[in-house]
Amino acid sequence: MSKDELAAALERHQPTPERPRVATRMEAFSRLAEAVAAGEFVLQPRVLTGHDRRRHVRQTLREDHETRIAEQSDDAKMKFDELADSLYSFFRGTALLFYRDMAGDDAWMPTVLTLGDVHPENFGVMPNVNNVPIFSVNDFDEAYYAPFTWDLKRGAVGFIIAAEVEGELKRKQQIKIARRFVRGYVEDMQRLAKEGTEQDEEMRFDNAPELVADLIDDAFESRAEWLADDYLNEQKTGFQSNEDLVPISSRRDEFQEITDRLVAENHIEVPARAGRMRVKDVALRRGQGTASLGLNRYYVLVEGAAGDGTDDLIIEYKQARRSALAGLAPSSVYEMDSRGERISHAQTVQLVRGDVFYGHIEFEGQSYMSRERAPFRDDIDLDDLSKSDWKDYADICGRMLARVHALSDEAGNIDHDIEPAIVSAMGPPDLFVADMLEFAVEAADRLRRDHDMFRADHELGAFEHLDFVHE
Repeated sequence: MSKDELAAALERHQPTPERPRVATRMEAFSRLAEAVAAGEFVLQPRVLTGHDRRRHVRQTLREDHETRIAEQSDDAKMKFDELADSLYSFFRGTALLFYRDMAGDDAWMPTVLTLGDVHPENFGVMPNVNNVPIFSVNDFDEAYYAPFTWDLKRGAVGFIIAAEVEGELKRKQQIKIARRFVRGYVEDMQRLAKEGTEQDEEMRFDNAPELVADLIDDAFESRAEWLADDYLNEQKTGFQSNEDLVPISSRRDEFQEITDRLVAENHIEVPARAGRMRVKDVALRRGQGTASLGLNRYYVLVEGAAGDGTDDLIIEYKQARRSALAGLAPSSVYEMDSRGERISHAQTVQLVRGDVFYGHIEFEGQSYMSRERAPFRDDIDLDDLSKSDWKDYADICGRMLARVHALSDEAGNIDHDIEPAIVSAMGPPDLFVADMLEFAVEAADRLRRDHDMFRADHELGAFEHLDFVHE
């Protein structure tokens, strides 16, 4: 036996070192949620203060980013830097922290398919089934069956924080904006309980309020220009290479098989504009999103019917995560958390006649959701809004959320008429609005304190390693 053969044999017989076990409180919080939902009087983390709260924030963020911290990816560092730089980004990127404070709450309230992460920039313009721009909710990563109040509470906090950071508005104005969001929801839910028209309502350029119609108009761009400016190389044969896009053309055949499987498994009716669904190129998309920074995201270029690079399609495959609400929302018969399938289900329910390429698929041992990128996929520019625009936009979003919730008993799993149940559960409207605002103000104040503690920890390198269980 040669030295090389001996070394190879010894390497094969080396015992594989055990991977350290990462500390997790997932099961503990599931038990907490069950206890709260059952009406037990137990301590919830939102009452913690000082060092105890700081440790809770630190542990929760480490758990939520376990894979990304373990891989020491550039995107993970980028995300933590982004969370430190902005209170609004911190709110958007720490949904698990937010919902651990709500574990088990509102168990007696009607369950709907919640969006899970309501804030001003999770509403926007996107394509419908006919590739026409519409305005609705646009991010389903955290979607989950939970009490309808969970979306309202997160949304109200989101509008308060966004109005403070992006709008630079005073506290009094922040509260007025959040009130318009909740009030818009209440009024539209009352209307839908009487009319039941949620399946027939679609907000397009021709029927949208002026603020949204302007957004749709501003977002529109010809596909040829959009592709040439932002995505295609000079020959229009594949993706350009830049800091956001990293072409991986060697995987084209692999993604052709994945895309064929996506179409078959999700029963997608391929539109004529997609031709034969021929994959021209594949790229890694880097540095996009807030909560999803550090997760895999692929763009697949599909040849359009013209075949000249002017009408190509881009299908996005985005790695799906466990919902932040899983194990924290009061348990119900409607629960599902199969990651990509859960997100695809939410898209199907909450967007009437939505993007035909919404779907889910497994590859690389991971769950992915799919959707089409489009020239007019856009959201509101918050720092351009006037005080009155902020109020109008909050009202529009509250009403849109009501319509989305009302669809839970149509294509969703809810088996009873949900709108009258929600209206009944809200009780006196003024009292309900006051309760939502009181929660939102307290949660926003807590978030500011959490952000200060997070920034101090981040400066000290707290998110460069995980909590391991030591014997």
